[in-house]
Amino acid sequence: MIKKVNINTLKKLKESGEKFSVLTAYDFSTAKYLDEAGIDVILIGDSLAMVALGYETTHSISVEEMKIFTKAVAKGVNRALVVTDMPFMSYHCDISEGIRNCGEMLRLGANAVKIEGYSDYILDLVKRLNDSGIPVMAHLGFTPQFLNTLGGYKIQAKTKEATDKILEQAEKLQNVGAFSLVLEMIPEESAKYITENLKIPTVSCGAGRYCDSQVLVSDDVFGKYSEFTPKFARKYGDMRALIVECAKKFDSDVKNGKFPAENEVF
Repeated sequence: MIKKVNINTLKKLKESGEKFSVLTAYDFSTAKYLDEAGIDVILIGDSLAMVALGYETTHSISVEEMKIFTKAVAKGVNRALVVTDMPFMSYHCDISEGIRNCGEMLRLGANAVKIEGYSDYILDLVKRLNDSGIPVMAHLGFTPQFLNTLGGYKIQAKTKEATDKILEQAEKLQNVGAFSLVLEMIPEESAKYITENLKIPTVSCGAGRYCDSQVLVSDDVFGKYSEFTPKFARKYGDMRALIVECAKKFDSDVKNGKFPAENEVF
């Protein structure tokens, strides 16, 4: 019987010094293949706004759209921990609405939710979510949903003071129940310092080698999304070229009468 990854699994991995892997998925079949490959955490990232839906930023995706992708991904996973990225303005306005939206993701098959940013309101929300049985992955450093207030895609925590501030925020999030923390686009020395001073595991998204885990957008890993590739993303394949090649072959076979063949018809 397959042993399901849960939040305690990740905690034990950190305690033992073992790393775990995180990749995004947006559909049933990709989630199924990532699960079969042994990926430990599958994130339905709001990055799907750009790579799957063609929006310019993550701000455009709605709760209703995230529900569809969450349901599809969850159906393809047996082992990995499934985490849904809560979209922009889905939890900022009202605690009750935030709990309701997050709870809906668990009802559809997610095991946890991810929430960006830090404030007294976020601390209260994380605590209330935990009290409601909804595990929360926190997210500090560069937070894409705050792109406009951050003034663009800028590296965070470049000074000792800024790093200490993020650590202080992370400790407070940890204390109210966050089970892990994504650190995005910060120097690896800062991420190392924060990781070493937290009990919960950290997940590096362009935060260097010393976090407890690494996360990438699967479309970057597979070479499927070609509009933009972050510096910290490694391309392990070239699905764009493979898809174009296969489509060209199909197009040619159809136009030359080579498809379908005799064994492909009724």
